[in-house]
Amino acid sequence: MKIWYQCKAKYAKENDEGILKQTSELHLVDAVSYTDAEARIYGAMERTVSGEFQIMTISKTNIGEVINFEDTDYWYKCKVQYATVDGDSEKEVKITTYILTSADNLKQAYERTEQSLDNMLVPFEISSISKTNIVEVFPEMDDEIPANLKPLADVANEEEVEEYEEDIDEEFEDGIDEEDEHDEEVDSEEEDEK
Repeated sequence: MKIWYQCKAKYAKENDEGILKQTSELHLVDAVSYTDAEARIYGAMERTVSGEFQIMTISKTNIGEVINFEDTDYWYKCKVQYATVDGDSEKEVKITTYILTSADNLKQAYERTEQSLDNMLVPFEISSISKTNIVEVFPEMDDEIPANLKPLADVANEEEVEEYEEDIDEEFEDGIDEEDEHDEEVDSEEEDEK
């Protein structure tokens, strides 16, 4: 299960006047444990920050889902509530979940959250939305391929190349066999003539 961890990073950032100034930023990573979150935030910061940085804190969040749109840099935390029936006691239970949505303003955050929840079968309510200080979200990259694995497309291409090479080899061997048969026929005709 994905757990979202909030990580506070501190590093020297160049401002508009070209002066280096210490800054603290909040980032969000999804991980399975604190150790995984620490490894992921260090890797992400090494890719994005030139120079030294420190990870000050790592803490679990109650965020259940992240809705990311590339057109904005602001993040809003939306509290969503809905009711469901408990299977054992058959009583109505109120469920609360939190969704982090990227948007330019509160209205857009509400609309994007509502749009992402359209497929829910039970009625829901977005009871609160608040702007966060989160600067960037680093979701686990599904397209990252471990060093010992190859993309399926590459494997498929290799198989096609191998099949093509096998076909060429078979045609070449068939050609050699035909030449040998032809040479044997010529040799036997020459012997007959003698």
